[in-house]
Amino acid sequence: MTKHRFLTVRPLAAALALVLALPLAAVQAQLARPSATPRLVVPAAPAGNVAPRAGAQQQADFIVVVVNSEPITNNEVRTKLMRTEQQLKQQGIALPPRSELLPQLLERMISDKAQLQAAQATGLKIDDNAVEGAVQTVARQNQITVDELRRRLKADGIDYAQFRSEIRDELLISRLRQREVESRINVSEMEIDDYLRSQEGKPGAAGAAPAALNLAEILVAVPENATPDQVASLQAKAQQVLERARSGADFAALATEASAAASRSNGGQIGLRSADRYPPLFVEATQSLPAGGLAGPVRSAAGFHILKVIEKRQGGLPDAVITQTHARHILLRLTPQLTEAAAVEKLAGFKKRIVAGQADFAALARENSQDASAKQGGDLGWVPGGAFVPEFEKVMNALAPNQISDPLVSRFGVHLVQVLERREAPVSPRDQREMVRGQLREKKQNEAYVRWAEDIRGRAYVEFREQPQ
Repeated sequence: MTKHRFLTVRPLAAALALVLALPLAAVQAQLARPSATPRLVVPAAPAGNVAPRAGAQQQADFIVVVVNSEPITNNEVRTKLMRTEQQLKQQGIALPPRSELLPQLLERMISDKAQLQAAQATGLKIDDNAVEGAVQTVARQNQITVDELRRRLKADGIDYAQFRSEIRDELLISRLRQREVESRINVSEMEIDDYLRSQEGKPGAAGAAPAALNLAEILVAVPENATPDQVASLQAKAQQVLERARSGADFAALATEASAAASRSNGGQIGLRSADRYPPLFVEATQSLPAGGLAGPVRSAAGFHILKVIEKRQGGLPDAVITQTHARHILLRLTPQLTEAAAVEKLAGFKKRIVAGQADFAALARENSQDASAKQGGDLGWVPGGAFVPEFEKVMNALAPNQISDPLVSRFGVHLVQVLERREAPVSPRDQREMVRGQLREKKQNEAYVRWAEDIRGRAYVEFREQPQ
Protein backbone atom coordinates (compact mmCIF):
# COMPACT_ATOMS: atom_id res chain seq x y z
CA MET A 1 0.00 0.00 0.00
CA THR A 2 2.13 2.82 -1.25
CA LYS A 3 0.86 6.36 -0.80
CA HIS A 4 0.04 6.98 -4.42
CA ARG A 5 -2.12 3.85 -4.49
CA PHE A 6 -3.82 4.75 -1.22
CA LEU A 7 -5.31 8.13 -2.15
CA THR A 8 -8.85 9.01 -1.27
CA VAL A 9 -11.95 8.06 -3.21
CA ARG A 10 -15.59 8.89 -2.56
CA PRO A 11 -16.54 8.36 1.11
CA LEU A 12 -18.81 5.40 1.82
CA ALA A 13 -22.50 6.17 1.38
CA ALA A 14 -23.16 6.63 5.11
CA ALA A 15 -21.53 6.03 8.44
CA LEU A 16 -22.50 2.65 9.81
CA ALA A 17 -24.27 4.42 12.66
CA LEU A 18 -26.83 5.49 10.09
CA VAL A 19 -27.71 1.88 9.31
CA LEU A 20 -30.27 2.35 12.07
CA ALA A 21 -32.15 4.67 9.69
CA LEU A 22 -31.39 5.78 6.15
CA PRO A 23 -30.75 9.54 5.86
CA LEU A 24 -32.94 11.41 3.40
CA ALA A 25 -29.89 12.51 1.41
CA ALA A 26 -29.01 8.88 0.75
CA VAL A 27 -32.61 8.14 -0.24
CA GLN A 28 -32.65 11.00 -2.72
CA ALA A 29 -29.18 10.23 -4.10
CA GLN A 30 -30.22 6.73 -5.14
CA LEU A 31 -33.64 7.64 -6.53
CA ALA A 32 -33.46 6.28 -10.06
CA ARG A 33 -36.75 7.05 -11.75
CA PRO A 34 -40.19 8.11 -10.52
CA SER A 35 -42.41 5.04 -10.42
CA ALA A 36 -46.06 4.46 -9.83
CA THR A 37 -46.12 2.68 -6.49
CA PRO A 38 -49.00 0.97 -4.70
CA ARG A 39 -50.54 2.52 -1.63
CA LEU A 40 -48.78 1.32 1.52
CA VAL A 41 -50.36 0.65 4.87
CA VAL A 42 -48.13 2.67 7.20
CA PRO A 43 -49.76 3.32 10.58
CA ALA A 44 -48.35 5.85 13.01
CA ALA A 45 -45.43 4.70 15.15
CA PRO A 46 -46.60 3.00 18.36
CA ALA A 47 -46.48 5.17 21.48
CA GLY A 48 -43.36 4.90 23.56
CA ASN A 49 -41.39 3.22 20.76
CA VAL A 50 -43.12 -0.06 21.54
CA ALA A 51 -43.18 -2.36 18.54
CA PRO A 52 -46.52 -3.79 17.47
CA ARG A 53 -47.18 -7.35 18.51
CA ALA A 54 -45.63 -9.88 16.12
CA GLY A 55 -48.99 -11.47 15.46
CA ALA A 56 -50.56 -8.15 14.49
CA GLN A 57 -47.71 -7.40 12.11
CA GLN A 58 -48.02 -10.80 10.48
CA GLN A 59 -51.76 -10.39 9.90
CA ALA A 60 -51.33 -6.96 8.25
CA ASP A 61 -48.28 -7.84 6.19
CA PHE A 62 -48.29 -8.32 2.44
CA ILE A 63 -45.90 -8.09 -0.52
CA VAL A 64 -45.49 -4.58 -1.89
CA VAL A 65 -43.00 -5.24 -4.70
CA VAL A 66 -40.98 -8.14 -6.10
CA VAL A 67 -37.39 -7.53 -7.21
CA ASN A 68 -35.94 -10.36 -9.33
CA SER A 69 -38.26 -12.84 -7.56
CA GLU A 70 -37.43 -11.55 -4.04
CA PRO A 71 -40.19 -9.71 -2.16
CA ILE A 72 -40.20 -6.47 -0.22
CA THR A 73 -43.06 -6.50 2.28
CA ASN A 74 -45.24 -3.75 3.67
CA ASN A 75 -43.82 -4.30 7.15
CA GLU A 76 -40.26 -3.90 5.85
CA VAL A 77 -41.19 -0.58 4.24
CA ARG A 78 -43.04 0.56 7.35
CA THR A 79 -40.09 -0.27 9.63
CA LYS A 80 -37.66 1.51 7.32
CA LEU A 81 -39.93 4.55 7.19
CA MET A 82 -40.16 4.81 10.98
CA ARG A 83 -36.38 4.57 11.34
CA THR A 84 -35.85 7.16 8.62
CA GLU A 85 -38.22 9.63 10.23
CA GLN A 86 -36.58 9.06 13.61
CA GLN A 87 -33.13 9.69 12.15
CA LEU A 88 -34.24 12.86 10.39
CA LYS A 89 -35.68 14.19 13.65
CA GLN A 90 -32.42 13.42 15.48
CA GLN A 91 -30.48 15.32 12.80
CA GLY A 92 -32.77 18.33 13.15
CA ILE A 93 -34.12 17.94 9.60
CA ALA A 94 -37.76 18.85 8.92
CA LEU A 95 -39.75 15.77 7.95
CA PRO A 96 -41.10 15.83 4.37
CA PRO A 97 -44.68 14.65 3.83
CA ARG A 98 -44.99 10.90 3.75
CA SER A 99 -46.53 11.20 0.29
CA GLU A 100 -43.09 12.42 -0.88
CA LEU A 101 -40.86 10.32 1.38
CA LEU A 102 -42.53 6.93 0.83
CA PRO A 103 -41.97 6.64 -2.96
CA GLN A 104 -38.34 7.74 -2.53
CA LEU A 105 -37.80 5.29 0.29
CA LEU A 106 -39.34 2.40 -1.61
CA GLU A 107 -37.22 3.20 -4.67
CA ARG A 108 -34.12 3.16 -2.43
CA MET A 109 -35.12 -0.24 -1.04
CA ILE A 110 -35.61 -1.60 -4.58
CA SER A 111 -32.22 -0.28 -5.64
CA ASP A 112 -30.52 -1.74 -2.56
CA LYS A 113 -32.21 -5.09 -3.07
CA ALA A 114 -30.99 -5.23 -6.68
CA GLN A 115 -27.43 -4.27 -5.62
CA LEU A 116 -27.43 -6.90 -2.86
CA GLN A 117 -28.50 -9.54 -5.33
CA ALA A 118 -25.71 -8.46 -7.70
CA ALA A 119 -23.17 -8.71 -4.87
CA GLN A 120 -24.36 -12.19 -3.92
CA ALA A 121 -24.17 -13.30 -7.55
CA THR A 122 -20.46 -12.40 -7.67
CA GLY A 123 -19.70 -14.65 -4.69
CA LEU A 124 -18.70 -11.80 -2.35
CA LYS A 125 -19.01 -12.73 1.33
CA ILE A 126 -18.76 -10.85 4.63
CA ASP A 127 -17.50 -12.91 7.57
CA ASP A 128 -18.77 -12.68 11.14
CA ASN A 129 -15.72 -10.77 12.39
CA ALA A 130 -16.37 -7.95 9.93
CA VAL A 131 -20.02 -7.78 10.99
CA GLU A 132 -19.06 -7.71 14.66
CA GLY A 133 -16.55 -4.95 14.00
CA ALA A 134 -19.24 -2.93 12.23
CA VAL A 135 -21.67 -3.43 15.12
CA GLN A 136 -18.99 -2.18 17.52
CA THR A 137 -18.53 0.87 15.26
CA VAL A 138 -22.27 1.58 15.40
CA ALA A 139 -22.17 1.39 19.20
CA ARG A 140 -19.07 3.60 19.40
CA GLN A 141 -20.52 6.25 17.12
CA ASN A 142 -23.69 6.31 19.22
CA GLN A 143 -21.50 6.61 22.36
CA ILE A 144 -22.84 3.41 23.93
CA THR A 145 -21.67 -0.17 24.53
CA VAL A 146 -22.74 -3.09 22.35
CA ASP A 147 -24.86 -4.39 25.24
CA GLU A 148 -26.60 -1.02 25.49
CA LEU A 149 -27.10 -1.03 21.71
CA ARG A 150 -28.83 -4.41 21.98
CA ARG A 151 -31.07 -3.13 24.76
CA ARG A 152 -32.05 -0.04 22.76
CA LEU A 153 -32.78 -2.10 19.65
CA LYS A 154 -34.99 -4.41 21.69
CA ALA A 155 -36.81 -1.45 23.25
CA ASP A 156 -37.48 -0.13 19.73
CA GLY A 157 -38.82 -3.52 18.64
CA ILE A 158 -35.82 -4.31 16.41
CA ASP A 159 -34.59 -7.90 16.43
CA TYR A 160 -30.81 -8.01 17.00
CA ALA A 161 -30.29 -10.87 14.55
CA GLN A 162 -32.15 -8.89 11.89
CA PHE A 163 -30.04 -5.83 12.71
CA ARG A 164 -26.84 -7.85 12.19
CA SER A 165 -28.24 -9.17 8.93
CA GLU A 166 -28.86 -5.59 7.73
CA ILE A 167 -25.31 -4.64 8.72
CA ARG A 168 -23.97 -7.60 6.72
CA ASP A 169 -26.02 -6.54 3.69
CA GLU A 170 -24.72 -2.94 3.93
CA LEU A 171 -21.12 -4.18 4.08
CA LEU A 172 -21.70 -6.52 1.14
CA ILE A 173 -23.11 -3.74 -1.03
CA SER A 174 -20.24 -1.44 -0.01
CA ARG A 175 -17.69 -4.06 -1.07
CA LEU A 176 -19.39 -4.41 -4.45
CA ARG A 177 -19.40 -0.64 -4.94
CA GLN A 178 -15.70 -0.45 -4.07
CA ARG A 179 -14.85 -3.17 -6.57
CA GLU A 180 -17.14 -2.15 -9.41
CA VAL A 181 -17.01 1.65 -9.14
CA GLU A 182 -14.51 3.21 -6.75
CA SER A 183 -11.45 1.22 -7.79
CA ARG A 184 -11.91 2.21 -11.45
CA ILE A 185 -11.83 5.99 -10.99
CA ASN A 186 -8.67 7.84 -12.03
CA VAL A 187 -7.79 11.53 -12.22
CA SER A 188 -5.18 12.71 -14.71
CA GLU A 189 -2.56 15.41 -14.15
CA MET A 190 -4.19 17.41 -16.94
CA GLU A 191 -7.54 17.40 -15.09
CA ILE A 192 -5.79 18.72 -11.98
CA ASP A 193 -4.09 21.46 -14.02
CA ASP A 194 -7.43 22.47 -15.56
CA TYR A 195 -9.10 22.63 -12.14
CA LEU A 196 -6.33 24.73 -10.61
CA ARG A 197 -6.50 27.20 -13.52
CA SER A 198 -10.29 27.43 -13.23
CA GLN A 199 -10.10 28.24 -9.51
CA GLU A 200 -7.56 31.05 -9.70
CA GLY A 201 -9.04 34.23 -8.22
CA LYS A 202 -12.21 32.51 -7.00
CA PRO A 203 -12.47 33.00 -3.22
CA GLY A 204 -15.54 31.63 -1.46
CA ALA A 205 -18.45 33.99 -1.25
CA ALA A 206 -18.80 35.74 2.09
CA GLY A 207 -21.47 34.16 4.27
CA ALA A 208 -21.85 31.18 1.91
CA ALA A 209 -21.93 27.68 3.31
CA PRO A 210 -18.35 26.38 3.51
CA ALA A 211 -17.17 23.58 1.27
CA ALA A 212 -15.54 21.81 4.23
CA LEU A 213 -15.49 22.18 7.99
CA ASN A 214 -13.51 20.92 10.94
CA LEU A 215 -15.55 21.47 14.08
CA ALA A 216 -14.86 20.55 17.68
CA GLU A 217 -17.75 19.86 20.00
CA ILE A 218 -18.57 19.43 23.65
CA LEU A 219 -21.78 17.49 24.19
CA VAL A 220 -23.75 17.79 27.40
CA ALA A 221 -26.00 14.76 26.96
CA VAL A 222 -29.71 14.89 27.82
CA PRO A 223 -31.39 11.57 28.74
CA GLU A 224 -34.31 10.53 26.53
CA ASN A 225 -36.87 10.81 29.35
CA ALA A 226 -35.41 13.89 31.05
CA THR A 227 -37.81 16.09 33.01
CA PRO A 228 -38.08 19.81 32.20
CA ASP A 229 -36.07 20.57 35.35
CA GLN A 230 -33.30 18.20 34.26
CA VAL A 231 -33.22 19.73 30.78
CA ALA A 232 -32.96 23.23 32.26
CA SER A 233 -30.16 22.13 34.59
CA LEU A 234 -28.19 20.51 31.75
CA GLN A 235 -28.69 23.57 29.54
CA ALA A 236 -27.30 25.74 32.33
CA LYS A 237 -24.31 23.39 32.60
CA ALA A 238 -23.70 23.69 28.83
CA GLN A 239 -23.90 27.48 29.09
CA GLN A 240 -21.30 27.45 31.88
CA VAL A 241 -18.95 25.35 29.74
CA LEU A 242 -19.43 27.78 26.84
CA GLU A 243 -18.62 30.76 29.08
CA ARG A 244 -15.43 29.03 30.28
CA ALA A 245 -14.40 28.48 26.65
CA ARG A 246 -15.12 32.12 25.83
CA SER A 247 -13.03 33.17 28.82
CA GLY A 248 -9.99 31.45 27.35
CA ALA A 249 -10.14 27.93 28.82
CA ASP A 250 -8.57 25.28 26.58
CA PHE A 251 -11.35 23.77 24.49
CA ALA A 252 -9.66 20.36 24.20
CA ALA A 253 -9.30 20.18 27.98
CA LEU A 254 -12.94 21.15 28.42
CA ALA A 255 -13.98 18.44 25.95
CA THR A 256 -11.99 15.82 27.87
CA GLU A 257 -13.55 17.02 31.13
CA ALA A 258 -17.18 17.63 30.19
CA SER A 259 -18.09 16.11 26.81
CA ALA A 260 -20.16 12.96 26.38
CA ALA A 261 -19.28 12.74 22.66
CA ALA A 262 -16.96 10.11 21.20
CA SER A 263 -14.75 12.96 19.91
CA ARG A 264 -13.66 13.84 23.46
CA SER A 265 -10.58 11.63 23.05
CA ASN A 266 -9.48 13.88 20.17
CA GLY A 267 -9.96 17.16 22.02
CA GLY A 268 -13.52 17.33 20.74
CA GLN A 269 -12.45 17.57 17.09
CA ILE A 270 -14.84 15.82 14.73
CA GLY A 271 -12.47 16.11 11.76
CA LEU A 272 -12.31 17.91 8.42
CA ARG A 273 -15.18 16.83 6.20
CA SER A 274 -17.52 18.31 3.61
CA ALA A 275 -20.22 20.49 5.13
CA ASP A 276 -22.99 18.16 3.98
CA ARG A 277 -21.56 15.44 6.23
CA TYR A 278 -22.27 17.55 9.32
CA PRO A 279 -25.75 17.91 10.87
CA PRO A 280 -27.44 20.95 9.28
CA LEU A 281 -27.89 22.60 12.69
CA PHE A 282 -24.08 22.49 13.21
CA VAL A 283 -23.47 24.12 9.82
CA GLU A 284 -26.13 26.78 10.42
CA ALA A 285 -24.83 27.60 13.91
CA THR A 286 -21.25 28.12 12.68
CA GLN A 287 -21.88 29.52 9.18
CA SER A 288 -21.03 33.12 10.06
CA LEU A 289 -18.14 32.27 12.41
CA PRO A 290 -14.43 32.48 11.52
CA ALA A 291 -11.87 29.88 12.57
CA GLY A 292 -11.69 29.92 16.37
CA GLY A 293 -15.30 31.07 16.76
CA LEU A 294 -17.63 29.51 19.33
CA ALA A 295 -21.36 28.72 19.07
CA GLY A 296 -23.99 27.21 21.32
CA PRO A 297 -25.47 25.73 23.24
CA VAL A 298 -27.08 24.08 20.18
CA ARG A 299 -29.89 21.67 21.03
CA SER A 300 -30.25 18.31 19.27
CA ALA A 301 -31.93 15.03 20.15
CA ALA A 302 -28.69 13.98 21.89
CA GLY A 303 -28.39 17.07 24.12
CA PHE A 304 -26.67 20.47 24.11
CA HIS A 305 -23.62 21.06 21.90
CA ILE A 306 -20.91 23.72 22.27
CA LEU A 307 -19.16 24.10 18.92
CA LYS A 308 -15.79 25.56 17.95
CA VAL A 309 -14.69 26.21 14.38
CA ILE A 310 -11.23 24.66 13.96
CA GLU A 311 -10.98 25.04 10.19
CA LYS A 312 -13.28 26.36 7.49
CA ARG A 313 -12.72 26.06 3.76
CA GLN A 314 -14.71 27.86 1.13
CA GLY A 315 -14.93 26.69 -2.46
CA GLY A 316 -11.88 27.12 -4.66
CA LEU A 317 -8.32 26.19 -3.84
CA PRO A 318 -7.36 24.50 -0.57
CA ASP A 319 -6.47 26.77 2.34
CA ALA A 320 -2.88 27.68 3.14
CA VAL A 321 -2.78 25.61 6.37
CA ILE A 322 -4.00 22.04 6.87
CA THR A 323 -4.01 19.40 9.57
CA GLN A 324 -1.52 16.61 8.93
CA THR A 325 -1.35 13.21 10.61
CA HIS A 326 1.75 11.09 11.18
CA ALA A 327 0.70 7.43 11.33
CA ARG A 328 2.02 3.92 10.83
CA HIS A 329 0.32 0.63 10.07
CA ILE A 330 0.68 -3.09 9.58
CA LEU A 331 -1.08 -4.49 6.52
CA LEU A 332 -1.98 -8.14 5.95
CA ARG A 333 -3.27 -8.83 2.45
CA LEU A 334 -6.00 -11.46 2.06
CA THR A 335 -5.20 -14.66 0.14
CA PRO A 336 -6.80 -18.09 -0.17
CA GLN A 337 -4.45 -19.10 2.64
CA LEU A 338 -5.17 -16.04 4.84
CA THR A 339 -8.85 -15.31 5.37
CA GLU A 340 -10.20 -12.02 6.67
CA ALA A 341 -11.09 -13.66 10.00
CA ALA A 342 -7.58 -15.07 10.40
CA ALA A 343 -5.98 -11.70 9.55
CA VAL A 344 -8.20 -9.89 12.06
CA GLU A 345 -7.32 -12.44 14.75
CA LYS A 346 -3.59 -12.18 14.02
CA LEU A 347 -3.56 -8.36 14.17
CA ALA A 348 -5.68 -8.37 17.33
CA GLY A 349 -2.96 -10.55 18.87
CA PHE A 350 -0.32 -8.05 17.74
CA LYS A 351 -2.25 -5.21 19.41
CA LYS A 352 -2.46 -7.09 22.72
CA ARG A 353 1.28 -7.73 22.67
CA ILE A 354 2.10 -4.09 21.83
CA VAL A 355 -0.21 -2.67 24.50
CA ALA A 356 1.22 -5.10 27.07
CA GLY A 357 4.76 -3.96 26.22
CA GLN A 358 5.70 -7.40 24.92
CA ALA A 359 6.32 -6.30 21.31
CA ASP A 360 7.30 -3.21 19.32
CA PHE A 361 4.96 -1.89 16.63
CA ALA A 362 7.75 -1.00 14.20
CA ALA A 363 9.42 -4.39 14.62
CA LEU A 364 6.16 -6.25 13.98
CA ALA A 365 5.56 -4.09 10.90
CA ARG A 366 9.00 -4.85 9.49
CA GLU A 367 8.50 -8.59 10.07
CA ASN A 368 4.87 -8.97 9.02
CA SER A 369 3.46 -6.02 7.04
CA GLN A 370 2.85 -6.61 3.33
CA ASP A 371 3.03 -2.95 2.39
CA ALA A 372 5.91 -0.97 0.91
CA SER A 373 6.11 0.91 4.23
CA ALA A 374 7.23 -2.25 6.06
CA LYS A 375 10.91 -1.36 5.70
CA GLN A 376 10.22 1.88 7.58
CA GLY A 377 8.44 0.05 10.39
CA GLY A 378 5.06 0.77 8.79
CA ASP A 379 5.67 4.54 8.87
CA LEU A 380 3.38 6.40 6.45
CA GLY A 381 4.93 9.81 7.09
CA TRP A 382 3.04 13.09 7.44
CA VAL A 383 -0.11 13.20 5.31
CA PRO A 384 -2.97 15.72 4.91
CA GLY A 385 -6.64 14.89 5.29
CA GLY A 386 -8.02 12.99 2.31
CA ALA A 387 -4.76 11.17 1.58
CA PHE A 388 -6.09 7.67 2.34
CA VAL A 389 -9.13 5.64 1.36
CA PRO A 390 -12.19 6.47 3.51
CA GLU A 391 -12.42 3.22 5.45
CA PHE A 392 -8.79 3.65 6.59
CA GLU A 393 -8.89 7.40 7.18
CA LYS A 394 -12.13 7.27 9.15
CA VAL A 395 -10.53 4.99 11.74
CA MET A 396 -7.23 6.92 11.72
CA ASN A 397 -8.96 10.27 12.31
CA ALA A 398 -10.77 8.88 15.35
CA LEU A 399 -7.50 7.89 17.06
CA ALA A 400 -5.72 10.09 19.59
CA PRO A 401 -1.90 10.38 19.33
CA ASN A 402 -0.21 7.10 20.34
CA GLN A 403 -3.54 5.21 20.23
CA ILE A 404 -3.71 1.92 18.31
CA SER A 405 -6.84 0.90 16.40
CA ASP A 406 -8.60 -2.43 16.39
CA PRO A 407 -8.00 -4.37 13.16
CA LEU A 408 -9.81 -2.65 10.29
CA VAL A 409 -10.72 -3.98 6.86
CA SER A 410 -10.11 -1.96 3.69
CA ARG A 411 -10.02 -2.84 0.01
CA PHE A 412 -6.27 -3.53 0.44
CA GLY A 413 -6.58 -6.04 3.29
CA VAL A 414 -6.64 -5.82 7.08
CA HIS A 415 -4.72 -3.09 8.95
CA LEU A 416 -3.54 -2.23 12.42
CA VAL A 417 -3.08 1.55 12.65
CA GLN A 418 -1.34 3.81 15.15
CA VAL A 419 -1.40 7.61 15.11
CA LEU A 420 1.93 9.06 16.26
CA GLU A 421 1.38 12.85 15.98
CA ARG A 422 -0.78 15.59 14.48
CA ARG A 423 0.19 19.10 13.41
CA GLU A 424 -0.90 22.17 11.45
CA ALA A 425 1.27 22.70 8.37
CA PRO A 426 1.36 24.90 5.25
CA VAL A 427 -0.02 23.37 2.08
CA SER A 428 2.78 22.45 -0.29
CA PRO A 429 2.16 22.50 -4.06
CA ARG A 430 2.29 18.71 -4.02
CA ASP A 431 -0.25 18.49 -1.17
CA GLN A 432 -2.48 20.95 -2.97
CA ARG A 433 -2.47 18.81 -6.10
CA GLU A 434 -3.24 15.67 -4.10
CA MET A 435 -6.13 17.43 -2.35
CA VAL A 436 -7.51 18.54 -5.71
CA ARG A 437 -7.04 14.99 -6.99
CA GLY A 438 -9.16 13.76 -4.10
CA GLN A 439 -11.89 16.33 -4.78
CA LEU A 440 -12.04 15.45 -8.47
CA ARG A 441 -11.97 11.73 -7.76
CA GLU A 442 -14.87 12.13 -5.34
CA LYS A 443 -16.89 14.07 -7.92
CA LYS A 444 -16.20 11.47 -10.63
CA GLN A 445 -16.94 8.69 -8.16
CA ASN A 446 -20.32 10.20 -7.29
CA GLU A 447 -21.24 10.50 -10.96
CA ALA A 448 -20.06 6.96 -11.73
CA TYR A 449 -21.91 5.57 -8.74
CA VAL A 450 -25.21 7.14 -9.84
CA ARG A 451 -24.79 5.63 -13.33
CA TRP A 452 -23.87 2.24 -11.87
CA ALA A 453 -26.81 2.22 -9.45
CA GLU A 454 -29.22 3.21 -12.24
CA ASP A 455 -27.83 0.43 -14.45
CA ILE A 456 -28.29 -2.20 -11.70
CA ARG A 457 -31.81 -0.89 -11.05
CA GLY A 458 -32.64 -0.75 -14.76
CA ARG A 459 -31.65 -4.39 -15.33
CA ALA A 460 -33.74 -5.64 -12.40
CA TYR A 461 -37.18 -7.15 -12.92
CA VAL A 462 -39.51 -5.14 -10.68
CA GLU A 463 -43.18 -6.03 -10.19
CA PHE A 464 -45.40 -3.86 -7.98
CA ARG A 465 -48.22 -5.64 -6.18
CA GLU A 466 -51.60 -4.19 -5.26
CA GLN A 467 -52.66 -4.04 -1.63
CA PRO A 468 -54.88 -7.02 -0.70
CA GLN A 469 -58.53 -6.13 -0.26
